[in-house]
Amino acid sequence: QVQLVESGGGLVQAGGSLRVSCAASGRTLFYYAMGWFRQAPGNEREFVATISRRGTTTYYADSVKGRFTISRDNARNTVYLQMDSLKPEDTAVYYCAAAWTTTDEIFNRIYQYTDWGQGTQVTVFS
Repeated sequence: QVQLVESGGGLVQAGGSLRVSCAASGRTLFYYAMGWFRQAPGNEREFVATISRRGTTTYYADSVKGRFTISRDNARNTVYLQMDSLKPEDTAVYYCAAAWTTTDEIFNRIYQYTDWGQGTQVTVFS
């Protein structure tokens, strides 16, 4: 099991940028595909972005494509989500998640992830 801790959330004006981080401990992230999800009040948790364990493949939700960038630094055991051109509808708690895998695949479904962080709040105001 890997422990995940998100950080970097906050309050930002629409059009601005924010980078959230996910630091892992307990196991090396090299054996995990990683994902970012978000949940707004009254909504279900939704997929945002995923990255393969070597970082060679990424995939994004249509709502964030072209604005968000997921990346990882396996040496630092950390995953990042760079969020640009933020919109009020991006306001949510952002969660990182880990999915153990033996291949360089990616996952975009909640049930495919076994380990989750506690989340970090991102609020975008207009």
